[in-house]
Amino acid sequence: MAKKTTTGGKVAPKADAADKLKDFMVDGMKDLYWAEKALVKNLPKMAKNATSKKLKDAVNGHLAETKTQVKRLEDAFKALKLKPQAVKCDAMDGLIKEAEGILEETEPGAVRDAAIIAAAQKVEHYEIASYGTIATYAKLLGQKEVLSLMLETLNEEKTTDKDLTKLAKSEINLKAK
Repeated sequence: MAKKTTTGGKVAPKADAADKLKDFMVDGMKDLYWAEKALVKNLPKMAKNATSKKLKDAVNGHLAETKTQVKRLEDAFKALKLKPQAVKCDAMDGLIKEAEGILEETEPGAVRDAAIIAAAQKVEHYEIASYGTIATYAKLLGQKEVLSLMLETLNEEKTTDKDLTKLAKSEINLKAK
């Protein structure tokens, strides 16, 4: 692949760069598909390293939900008459690496549990932004089935974020203090 060149701060697009909103939406779906599949592989490690039963249950519950979200993305690709394809999501890769790092940087117990929640919420916020964007594009493009699927996942991600906040404020952070 040719190296990107810049002129006066402008970035030259890659040869296969998206030039239509639908293409950009599909690129986002490919990132999300990779991200969700990566979470399916990494959430069990978070659950195993949590000490709070409520946190373990929350992470394991979200793991089951994430598997459903992978299927939903596959359905969205099919609605667009495309084969599901995962393209490495640099943002999620970084968030997962950061989450792994916090396990090494914290002792088992309440502080690690608080750190796991912090890492998980960073992931949720990325997903909320991403699913919200894809839903907005799907609505604009008249892709009603994709819109419905993305909104369902978006609502789950928002609920998970709220549940993690509640767990942190009512229990985990207080123990870590």
